[in-house]
Amino acid sequence: MVSVDVRRAHLLEQLERYRPADALEARHHAAIVGLMADEGAFARTHFAPGHITASCFIVDGDQLLLHHHRRLNRWLQMGGHVEADEDPASAALREGAEESGLTDLAFAVDGIFDLDVHLIPAAKGEPEHRHFDVRYVARTATPHAVAIDKNESNELAWVPLDRAEAMMNEAASSRVIQKIRSRL
Repeated sequence: MVSVDVRRAHLLEQLERYRPADALEARHHAAIVGLMADEGAFARTHFAPGHITASCFIVDGDQLLLHHHRRLNRWLQMGGHVEADEDPASAALREGAEESGLTDLAFAVDGIFDLDVHLIPAAKGEPEHRHFDVRYVARTATPHAVAIDKNESNELAWVPLDRAEAMMNEAASSRVIQKIRSRL
């Protein structure tokens, strides 16, 4: 098991090298760095102000794999909570594989691709809180092998980047899609 101190130090090192794309992402960057001073930053039960999560934007050419999240009732990238023995990069690949069924995911870009802090509504005995999301981008050589996890998703869909931007319909996702267009 990776200690919290090792995970914290590793993520802080990555965040020190990371350069946000705009003012909003710079605020998210500062918030995540600030959260690292809190012992509970990686704990799923740390609700004030929230905890670290990890996302995986899965691409195939000019298409992005989205899932219609069962609880949030929105089209999103794959992602979720960081487990006790993981760093955010490992969590992003695990969540990506679990939610998509794709077992061959590999990072398309080394390191952090984007940062976001967003509100999660209260549900299932958890209060409203924030996810301090560390985001990565991955590719698959087997896009046809997607398999839906009905516990997580209502639907999975490969969509062109323009359509993905409209379906996700929020500034942080638009920023990521712009980065994907310009860097991949």
